[in-house]
Amino acid sequence: MHFSTIATLAAAALPLTNAYWTGFNVGANNNDGSCKSTADWETAFNKLAGLPQHITSVRVYAASDCNTLANAVPAALATGVQILVGIWAEDSTHYTNEKNALQAAINAHGSDWIIAISVGSEDLYRGDTSASTLAQQIYDVRGMVRAMGVQQQVGHVDTWTAWVDNANTEVIQASDFIGLDSYPYFQSAAIADASNTFWQSMTATRNQVNAVSPGKWVWVTETGWPVSGPNYGAAVASVQNAQTYWRSVACACFQQVHVFWYAYQDYSASPSFGVFGSNGNAIYDLYGC
Repeated sequence: MHFSTIATLAAAALPLTNAYWTGFNVGANNNDGSCKSTADWETAFNKLAGLPQHITSVRVYAASDCNTLANAVPAALATGVQILVGIWAEDSTHYTNEKNALQAAINAHGSDWIIAISVGSEDLYRGDTSASTLAQQIYDVRGMVRAMGVQQQVGHVDTWTAWVDNANTEVIQASDFIGLDSYPYFQSAAIADASNTFWQSMTATRNQVNAVSPGKWVWVTETGWPVSGPNYGAAVASVQNAQTYWRSVACACFQQVHVFWYAYQDYSASPSFGVFGSNGNAIYDLYGC
């Protein structure tokens, strides 16, 4: 299916609104492995706010790890940023620590800084838990925050292949929103086919969600193209291809879906998807949308 057709279908599936979250994934660790301090989080948030899109929405992966929320929320309040919160669902002790960290952050700072809450990230893809167990954790976290007066949505983030698996429908039913991770690079798509490949994954996920629990929104919680790293079949990591993917996919996403781009900075990783390099500057041109 051609991109124009898929994009038309995708747009038709959404309510008529221009109020979409446009954000980035930001890890809790600096590139040397140390944990981000509140000052480090402020630096990251200010860098993103300085982009042409003036990004003031971010996704974090955990609540307690590296004191994520304890350090990031004050920085968010100081810079006008809002956060898609991650709650790590593995193992029971870690999960309890995550809930406690979220509860402490809400008690200290209220909830206006929260965009939504994701319970788990790619747990189904990794096979780390069952759909039933994860669904119960989603209900558990939602019950906790509702008791605190927090009304933001609670859902889950996973790969599109996990979402279209009929074994995981309990998680769709439990979630207020569906967080989609889609990487045409890892599907060995050539950059010329990457946009179509991405939208096909979005359409497949939306079709599954609408069949299981009609009306729930699919958010793009991770996508991007690496600036460096190994090739995957026809998929080539390069700065030029990362910029092409940004202009073909990000610019379209920003107009029709909540999206959190991967990633703010990860220049020590391979493959590296980070938009900002070790010098603190953007690696490729983010103008154009």
